Amino acid sequence: MSVEVSPRVVVRREPAEVAAYMFDPAHDLEWTGGITASRPARPGPLRTGDQVERTARFLGRGFTYAYVVTAHEPGRMVELAVERPFPMTIRYELAGHPDGTLVTIRASGEPGWFFRWATPLLRRQVHRSISADLDRLRARLEA
Repeated sequence: MSVEVSPRVVVRREPAEVAAYMFDPAHDLEWTGGITASRPARPGPLRTGDQVERTARFLGRGFTYAYVVTAHEPGRMVELAVERPFPMTIRYELAGHPDGTLVTIRASGEPGWFFRWATPLLRRQVHRSISADLDRLRARLEA
C-alpha cells in the first residue's frame, strides 16, 4: 500500500516570486512544519544534484534525514528524493493561475515494514502536514 497525496493552494504572487522563496532551502524553517534545522550543502536555489540535510519531527519521533534534488525546472518544479521517515518522492510544482500561482506538493512513497501497518494513518498525516505547509507558505508570501 502506498502513500500518495497532492495538496495544492493558490498563492497571490507571481510564479517567479514563489519559486525564489520556495525553492531556496534558506526559507525551509519559515514554512515547512516539523523542521528544526535545514543545512544545504551549498547556498541558493535548489538545482539537480543538490543535497540538504534536515532535522525534523514526524509522528512524535525526531530524526535527521537528507534529501537529494533529482530534477528541477527553474521557476516551475523541484523534485526531491527522501529516505526518512520512509522512502518518498516529493515534487514541488508551480503553475500560473489567474489569481497568482497554483502551488502543488505531490508526495508519493512506500512505507517500510515499520510504517506499513499504518499506511492509511500516514496518508492522512502526510496530507495534513503538507496542507499546513502550503497554508504557511501562502501566509508568508501574501503578508
